[in-house]
Amino acid sequence: MEMEIGRCVSLLLLCWVFVLRIGAEELEQNQLAERISGSAGDVLEDDPIGRLKVFVYELPSKYNKKILQKDPRCLTHMFAAEIFMHRFLLSSPVRTLNPEEADWFYTPVYTTCDLTPNGLPLPFKSPRVMRSAIQYISSNWPYWNRTEGADHFFMVPHDFGACFHYQEEKAIERGILHMLKRATLVQTFGQQNHVCLKEGSITIPPYAPPQKMQAHFIPPEIPRSIFVYFRGLFYDVGNDPEGGYYARGARASVWENFKDNPLFDISTDHPMTYYEDMQRAIFCLCPLGWAPWSPRLVEGVIFGCIPVIIADDIVLPFADAIPWEDIGVFVAEEDVPNLDTILTSIPPDVILRKQRLLANPSMKQAMLFPQPAQPGDAFHQILNGLARKLPHDKSVYLKPGEKVLNWTAGPVGDLKPW
Repeated sequence: MEMEIGRCVSLLLLCWVFVLRIGAEELEQNQLAERISGSAGDVLEDDPIGRLKVFVYELPSKYNKKILQKDPRCLTHMFAAEIFMHRFLLSSPVRTLNPEEADWFYTPVYTTCDLTPNGLPLPFKSPRVMRSAIQYISSNWPYWNRTEGADHFFMVPHDFGACFHYQEEKAIERGILHMLKRATLVQTFGQQNHVCLKEGSITIPPYAPPQKMQAHFIPPEIPRSIFVYFRGLFYDVGNDPEGGYYARGARASVWENFKDNPLFDISTDHPMTYYEDMQRAIFCLCPLGWAPWSPRLVEGVIFGCIPVIIADDIVLPFADAIPWEDIGVFVAEEDVPNLDTILTSIPPDVILRKQRLLANPSMKQAMLFPQPAQPGDAFHQILNGLARKLPHDKSVYLKPGEKVLNWTAGPVGDLKPW
């Protein structure tokens, strides 16, 4: 009986590969990737140059360069956007050396560059580092005090942004650092109706090394012979020994329901061919972990593997520019046990259209932080997001002597000098 089921599944997968291969050949013959239609496509191709000016504060090196010198691994971890955004802005045409003409002010502080021996960022010092940096700019320039940060933006690519903790329960308890409550936050974390996502934030993709991924491209004519692909943790025994908190149980459900399903190539192993395997897959699972987002979103788009997003209420990167509903598949966390039925029920023509959209170079470009920067990349999408917020409303400017923020709010430990 099991042998017959296996044969049926293999036949089903072969049929999928055959149908999708025909569609891929038609795509190659037409030599066209589908353009993103409507306002999203227009926004994705916007050019921010000439639409805003950014003043970059000159901070003592202890806030950035010395932190990086201490641990160069920060250049390659998934929170590295804060470092590369700083480098980009220093040579960007939007930079102004005259703060009086600036639309936005940027404080280059590296709050994620504190790593464990295993390379995991520790956020515990981050609030003190950030407070110290804000105290420095408010004491040395008048611009923070005019608005208490309402015309300033900060990169906060932690798991839960400016809540500065990797566990959701503790992040919620902490809340956003009070001194940042008027600023615009540029962060990887995004979840609707969550205390760690303030209104007006710009949600960005996590950093994934562009050159490393590009070095693993395989010929496009190689068929996608894997139906569903995933590599990563299903349980985090060290931090969640009972197994119900990590990923809200969604990853555990994937494993328990589909570990023996031949349509699912899933494992905790991370092979050397990981990037190549994604290019051989039709669907790539992007479940939440400790936070809703993960680098798999970037990898799926870059490698043309349809992202299957399992993270309820997630706010995705550059959602006003990237049509995630058209390129991905959204599966509710409670529906994970039905994942096989959901994915095999998607018509081939729908899959082919998603693949055509994923083949659009502007889609891929928007997810990357390349060095040097390139038109339409994630750096420029961030600037587009900032430009669309201009002009600032007059209400952001405070009256002389007016104060809104409480500098002593928050946990006692955050108030210690750094």
